[in-house]
Amino acid sequence: MPRLMPDTGPQRVLAASNFVYTVGSGLHLTAGVLYFTEAVHLPAGQVGLGLGIAGLLALALGVTVGHLADRHGARGIYAATLVVQAVATACFVLADSFWPFVLAVCAAAAAKAAGIAARSPLIRHYGGERPQEFRAYLRAVTNVGISLGAVLAGWVVQVGTLTAYQLMVIANAIAFVASAAILVLLPPVAPAPTTGGPRWIALRDRPYLLLTTLDGIMAIQFKVLTVAIPLWIVAATTAPHWLISATMLTGTVIVVAFQVRASRNVDSPATGAHAYRRAGVAFLIACSLISLSAGIPAWAAAALLITAVVIHTIGELWHSAAGFEVSFALAPPHATGQYLGVFGLGAGLSEAFGPGLLIALCITWGRPGWYVAGAMFALTGLAAPPAVRWAQRRQHALQAQRMPVEAASTV
Repeated sequence: MPRLMPDTGPQRVLAASNFVYTVGSGLHLTAGVLYFTEAVHLPAGQVGLGLGIAGLLALALGVTVGHLADRHGARGIYAATLVVQAVATACFVLADSFWPFVLAVCAAAAAKAAGIAARSPLIRHYGGERPQEFRAYLRAVTNVGISLGAVLAGWVVQVGTLTAYQLMVIANAIAFVASAAILVLLPPVAPAPTTGGPRWIALRDRPYLLLTTLDGIMAIQFKVLTVAIPLWIVAATTAPHWLISATMLTGTVIVVAFQVRASRNVDSPATGAHAYRRAGVAFLIACSLISLSAGIPAWAAAALLITAVVIHTIGELWHSAAGFEVSFALAPPHATGQYLGVFGLGAGLSEAFGPGLLIALCITWGRPGWYVAGAMFALTGLAAPPAVRWAQRRQHALQAQRMPVEAASTV
C-alpha cells in the first residue's frame, strides 16, 4: 500500500486537490458514456464520434498551455483549467442532442488536456528527488477518488433516471471547482528561466514524439474499462449491470495498492521500455478473456470479466509506470510543462480515437474486435524498447554537445 500522506505540505495540497477532482471524475468515468446513451438517448456511434472530435480539439492545447505554465507560473494556469472544466461539465445537462453534446465535451476535453500539462511543472517542482514516484502516488490517490465516485455512479446506473444522471453531472462539476479552490493553499512556482534556441523544442524531438505516439496508442487501454466494458456488459452479456461499478472498483483497488510499488521497480528509461512490453501482453490476454464473456451464463460472465479486469489492471500498472518514467526522464527540467504537454498528446490521441475505435471494434463488430484490440496493444508494447533506445541516444548526444559550451562559459 502507498503511504497515506505525502512528505511535504505542498505535496499534500496537490494530493488533496487531486483527490477531490477524481471523486468527481469517478462519477463520469464509470457512467459518463451511459449518461449520454441511456439518459440523453444518443446513439453509441454518435457518442464515440463526439468524444473523438473533442479529443482532436484538445491535442494541441496541452502543448501550448504547458509552455505557458513553464513561463508564467503553473499554479494559476492549472486552477483556471479546472474552473473551465467545471463549467463545461455542468453544460452536459443542457446537451440534449448531438451538437450541444459535442460543444460541451470539446470544452471539457480541452480543459482536461490543458490541466494535465499545467500540473506537470508542479509535480516536478514539489515531487522531490524522483517526481516519477510522486506522480505514481498521485495516481494511487486518483484511484481512491475514482473508486468512491464509482460507488456513487453505481447507484446512478441502478436508478437509471434522467434526474439521477443530471445530479451526477452537477456533482462532478462541483468537485472540479473545489479542486481548484484547494490550490490556493499551494505556494506558487516561479516561472522557469528562458533559454536560447528554438521555442518549441519538444516538437522537434522526434524520438520523444514517437514515444508520445506509442504511449497514446497504448493509452486507449484506459477506455477499455470506462467505455468498452460498460457497453459490452449491457449489450453483449447476461452479467448484471451492477458489475459495471464492480469492474471499476476492482481496477482502482489494485492501482491504489500497487501503483507506487510498481513504479519503484521502473526507475530508468530502459526498465520503462520493458514495462511497456509486459503491459501489451497483459492487455492482449485481458481482451481475449472479455471476448469470451459473451453468450455464457451470468455468473460465468461475471467471473470471466473480473478476471480480465485484474489482468488488464496489472498491465495498466506497468503502462502507467513506464509512462511516468520515460516522460519525465527524457524531458529537460526547464521545459517540463512543454514536454509533458507533448507527451499528453498521446492521451489526446486516445481520447480522440479510443472511444470510437473500441466501440467500432468491440461493440459493433463484436467478439473478433476484442482480439484485434488486444493485438494492437501487444504490438505497441513490442515497439517501445527500440523507441526508448533512440530517445536515449539523442539525449546523450545533446548532453555531449552542451558540455563543451558549459565548460567554456565557466572559464
